[in-house]
Amino acid sequence: MKEFINNLKKFRFLFWELVKKDIKLKYRSSVLGVFWTLLEPLLTMIVLTLVFSELLGKGDDNFPVYILCGRLLYGFFSNGTKVALKSVRKHGTMIGKVYVPKYMYPLSAVVSNYIMFMISLIVLVGVMIFEKVKVTVYIFQAFVPMVLILIMTMGVGLMLSTFNVFFRDLEYLWTVGLMLIMYTCAIFYKVDKIKSASNLWIFKVNPLYSLIYMFRNSVFGRSIMAADGEIVGAGYHFWYALIFSVVVFLLGVLVFWRKQDKFILYV
Repeated sequence: MKEFINNLKKFRFLFWELVKKDIKLKYRSSVLGVFWTLLEPLLTMIVLTLVFSELLGKGDDNFPVYILCGRLLYGFFSNGTKVALKSVRKHGTMIGKVYVPKYMYPLSAVVSNYIMFMISLIVLVGVMIFEKVKVTVYIFQAFVPMVLILIMTMGVGLMLSTFNVFFRDLEYLWTVGLMLIMYTCAIFYKVDKIKSASNLWIFKVNPLYSLIYMFRNSVFGRSIMAADGEIVGAGYHFWYALIFSVVVFLLGVLVFWRKQDKFILYV
């Protein structure tokens, strides 16, 4: 881990160049450019609100904000892990010619998407003002799930980028996996609407749901340590997400570090 950090410091200039490159390439052929970072989640929120408000959000005046909170966090995790997964193979030519710490590719891909995620929070602020959501001191606790989701996405991204070098079909499998994750994050429905208590374990074991739950709590004026109805008691989501994020990051670093010398044989 010490060598990992030292190399990151040594090549920090290249790291940020990779981040800027990823951002520029993402919107290179787009007329609206970075503006899509604001427009895409807003349009998605409008569509989901129109489709599900009567079915799943009836009587909730802040349902658009509820949807947008989940959509933004899931969107970052989804995009961040997908670009990280392809990052090593994408830079295969460079890996064969120039020495660069290989983990900079997946990490820079995640960070570039995180920057776009931070920009997209402007949309959330605007919608909160429009919906007249009362801001409380708990809004500062949103910092916790925002940091943890970055750590978790980096860890998952490192593992996916490693396995994708040796197993190319992982890209398609992960797309299916992300769909499953999306439907178990309660993005466009309320957990308390679920009648069967036997299905609530899905939200208890999904760390991304824990992060979304905490983020929503901070936005709607509740503590991130609050109990989640019939699912878990106070503090569970915080400790579960914290432990999971740190462990998956360390595991991702370990897996990547042990396999990186073999990348040149497969890319």
